[in-house]
Amino acid sequence: MKEKKASESRTVLTDIVLPPDTNYYGTIFGGNVMAYIDKVASIAAMRHARSMVVTASSDSLDFISPIQTGEAICLEGYVSYTSHTSMEVYVKVEAENLLTGERRLTATSYLTFVALDENRKPTPVPPVVPETEEEKYQYAGAQERHEQRQKRRQERKERQKLEALMKDQ
Repeated sequence: MKEKKASESRTVLTDIVLPPDTNYYGTIFGGNVMAYIDKVASIAAMRHARSMVVTASSDSLDFISPIQTGEAICLEGYVSYTSHTSMEVYVKVEAENLLTGERRLTATSYLTFVALDENRKPTPVPPVVPETEEEKYQYAGAQERHEQRQKRRQERKERQKLEALMKDQ
């Protein structure tokens, strides 16, 4: 399968934060940020795989600073790593003061998607090639994050087996 550049999956979304999007403090609801992240990451994964995808995990979402009413929320995501049928997508969230142009980092996230064929079964994805310094940085740590995901998955399966045994007793 022919490899693809990380930039081929790059997805950017910008929206303005309005009062209905915010909490009592005038900052965007975290759940709204999560929905934006999943949407951007889904598009990036579909661009890379050129197939349907499903979210397999959201490994981390680190909120760094709030986004205020009237600011723009700016998201950028791309496929940072691939395995056989899965893709790690990195999403960066920034706030932009639309009057000054000043931007600040507000959140980062890693999500994993699985590519699906027409029968909704996992299907292979092309390898990803990082080019920029940021892409190379994300790629360099991806194998370790992939191994941690696999370990958590195995531990979850073992817990489920144990819980099923205990339930049957």
